[in-house]
Amino acid sequence: MNTTRKTTAAAFALLCVSFVGAIATLRAIDHLSKKTESQQTLYIRSPKLLKRLSLGYTGLLADIYWTRAVQYFGYQHYQQSNDFHLLAPLLQIATQLDPNLTPAYQFGSNFLAQKPPNGAGEPDAALELARYGIEKNPDQWRLYYNLGFLYYTEFKDYANAADAFARGSQLPIHNEFMPILAARMAQHAGEFETARMLWITTFQSTKDEQIHRNALDHLTALRVDEDVTMIEDAVMKYRAAKGHLPSSLAELEISGVIRSLPADPAGLPYELHPGGRVEVHDPDNIPYITKGFPPGYQPPKPGSKK
Repeated sequence: MNTTRKTTAAAFALLCVSFVGAIATLRAIDHLSKKTESQQTLYIRSPKLLKRLSLGYTGLLADIYWTRAVQYFGYQHYQQSNDFHLLAPLLQIATQLDPNLTPAYQFGSNFLAQKPPNGAGEPDAALELARYGIEKNPDQWRLYYNLGFLYYTEFKDYANAADAFARGSQLPIHNEFMPILAARMAQHAGEFETARMLWITTFQSTKDEQIHRNALDHLTALRVDEDVTMIEDAVMKYRAAKGHLPSSLAELEISGVIRSLPADPAGLPYELHPGGRVEVHDPDNIPYITKGFPPGYQPPKPGSKK
């Protein structure tokens, strides 16, 4: 056997050993995962150790940890648990193994930040993940959008939100709403319309089914919040003009204070309560609303029965 053939054979043998070792590592991790109760074990916590164990298959391991993060979040959400303490570490490991795993940044910033039971309630961890994503992928406008979204929704930090949207809008490829959002953040104006643009962009910028549903639910809630605000303002205008509150919402339309009364997302009329308070007929069916529910109302956990 000549030297070239010997070298080729040795390289092939080494490749086979590496491949078998990588498969053994992945199977060991998967075996550990099946033994865990309620997915409460993080398996191997060190990205550096995982990189050495992977024998070069870091991308494959990153995909596994990303899948684990999705499964973990879905399982905890299904179990109506408020405990998502492994979500941030799982996402951190996945993105350190593969810094270009952009879906993990989008998923993480969305579901890490939201309060339980809809998310982990860790906006600071979400912010750290979003910044790391931009550091490793500075040409991805969606990551700047995620960062601006976080600053706006979770921190009400208009200056940093405006900066994130502005930086994203300067990229060769970006969403058409980015420069508009940057301007709105700088002006602190148009709260409902700004929020609507944010959730529309969220819906458009991902193929994740859960994020789609989440965005649609928030858009529906925004419509309700806007309706309730508009009707309650009309009630106060009626009182200022007549000296008393209307006995029904229909009087607003009859008196010309309001052109037409909107219905809630289920097609049901809004209800007028003492003191001029306006409520939706069934708040349990409209998640994320901030207006239109009874005093002391607590929304049900996902999957719970009324």
